Amino acid sequence: MSSNYKLVAGGGLKHGVEPIDIITRYEQIPTLVCPTAEGGAHYVARQVAKAIQEKALKGEKFVLGLSTGKSPVGVYHELLRMHKEESLSFKNVIVFSLDEFYPISGDETHSRSLSMREVLLKNVDIDPQNIHLLSGNVDIEEVSAYCRSYEEKINEAGGIDLMLLGIGTDGQVGFNEPGTFANTKTRLVALSNKTRKGLSEDLNLGDNVPQRAITLGISTIMNARQVIMFAWSEEKSKALERVVEGPIDPSVPASFMQRHPNVEFVVSEDVAVELTRFKKPWLVGTCEWTDKFIRKAVIWLCGQVNKPILKLTYQDYIDNSLGQLLDEVGDYYTVNIRVFNELQHTITGWPGGKPNADDSTRPERSTPYPKRVLIFSPHPDDDVISMGGTFIRLSDQGHDVHVAYETSGNIAVHDDVVLQILDTARQCGLGDEYDRVKQLIDSKKKGDREPKELLKLKGAIRRGEARAADRFIGLDENTHVHFLNLPFYETGTVKKNGVGQEDIDIIIKLLRDIKPHQIYAAGDLSDPHGTHRVCIEAVLGAIKQIQSDEWLKDCRLWLYRGAWQEWELDMVDMAVPLSPDEVIRKRHAIYRHLSQKDIVPFPGDDKREFWQRAEDRTQATAREYNKLGMAEYEAIEVFVRYDIFK
Repeated sequence: MSSNYKLVAGGGLKHGVEPIDIITRYEQIPTLVCPTAEGGAHYVARQVAKAIQEKALKGEKFVLGLSTGKSPVGVYHELLRMHKEESLSFKNVIVFSLDEFYPISGDETHSRSLSMREVLLKNVDIDPQNIHLLSGNVDIEEVSAYCRSYEEKINEAGGIDLMLLGIGTDGQVGFNEPGTFANTKTRLVALSNKTRKGLSEDLNLGDNVPQRAITLGISTIMNARQVIMFAWSEEKSKALERVVEGPIDPSVPASFMQRHPNVEFVVSEDVAVELTRFKKPWLVGTCEWTDKFIRKAVIWLCGQVNKPILKLTYQDYIDNSLGQLLDEVGDYYTVNIRVFNELQHTITGWPGGKPNADDSTRPERSTPYPKRVLIFSPHPDDDVISMGGTFIRLSDQGHDVHVAYETSGNIAVHDDVVLQILDTARQCGLGDEYDRVKQLIDSKKKGDREPKELLKLKGAIRRGEARAADRFIGLDENTHVHFLNLPFYETGTVKKNGVGQEDIDIIIKLLRDIKPHQIYAAGDLSDPHGTHRVCIEAVLGAIKQIQSDEWLKDCRLWLYRGAWQEWELDMVDMAVPLSPDEVIRKRHAIYRHLSQKDIVPFPGDDKREFWQRAEDRTQATAREYNKLGMAEYEAIEVFVRYDIFK
């Protein structure tokens, strides 16, 4: 199913005014920005197919270096489609893989080689003798010799014609970690703690992530005649900027590719946001100055000169390449006032609209009052973590608030938590299932799917916690709390499926039952496992299919962001300030999610608990508003309005 989710930024560079080499002059690697990850993957697959076919016409072998991990999966799916539907043949293709865990058997579920075989290689007409995948099952005494022989095989094949590469969040390629040098070849490497934590989350391996891996080196990769790099997830945006625009630096291994004579980077728009032509386009070319784009430039200027909006001067604009803004819009103080008022009008203490009030400059309309409100929460705690203060405010102000938990969140509960709760029930005389469930837990093998019975228990724990938080806020947990258990999530592993019609149908039914005047949904794409992305796709897919419903014409969709990031202030349409007491109430709502407290299963690199992340984030937002000249608040939650009819 194609992507529905795309924020329309508005403004930015005027297309065709300056040549591409001018607007990309900060970029040391040619970078193609595609509207979606799906479109980018299709482009890469077409480049691969073209190169294969050109060699086939000459009667020559084509040597392809294949990346592993999540990033290339879309490329491989498209290559497989082209094989089945467009007669793309792999008979002349010789494959070498980029990396593999060590030690590991090639048939273990998290083996990189197994994944590559399952997704692509076993489904196409490639000669098995032409498949060379790194093995993690070599005796430690033989690893060095094995790595040398792998390099020799590449050389015997004539060298790699095309190398496909994803990148890590720190600019890794393969398992070449920060600190790797340019002369490295295929070798055994130690994985950093940060990489292992990320892999633990991706593969649901807990502490059983391999400590080492075998990887092609930077020198080996650089010897490929062509390199195509790609990145699709928003969490790679800062790494992309460092790789493409930063200096060549061993701490960012992919930056060595700047020296490659035939390299291209392909990314989706949400990954490209940190590149100069998107983040600060006035530095590279002529811009189209929409309201929000003017706000973006002025907020950036405030940061550059460390001044609030109303203290910016004509010279500040001129010295920082914003003279074209004044030429287009007017004198500097008119711009200052315009942006100040616009930003101030985003602030409201009435997220559901203030009844009997002039709403001409308010982000939400005053009628109808009270409103029916539906909050979509991807996991059973995103609602209170991300917009708990607004949730409380909507309930306190008398709106008819419903919350829908899209997934069970069952994989994010530690086994120890299950046993603790069962032991508590046993001690209370409410049943004794402790020993049986402990035996079930002890029988699990690393990398296997979670047993269904255990997932059922973990889902029940998360539901109980969510209901407790909703009771605390003031909702009737029997009538206004909805657990959707969308099927895409229920795989038993961290890896989830894409959105399907059965997911959309569940959401359509709920929307038509409630007919909300306001919808709140998570609009962030940096969730490490992609659940938030699938959830917003499901919500938008449902809305798209019922656009003819009359009630929808009086509905607004507000997007919040999850625990990993916040909206940039230039994008914000509504900002809800929280009092000190409301911050505490929000904290206590988050506390109800006991299984996620203290021992968060998937914390990433951030050691803070979710309530700490939430408070730090909303207090930082309040400080940003204050630095720009707004009133000083304890904390602020912010939202972007999404046009559901575009």
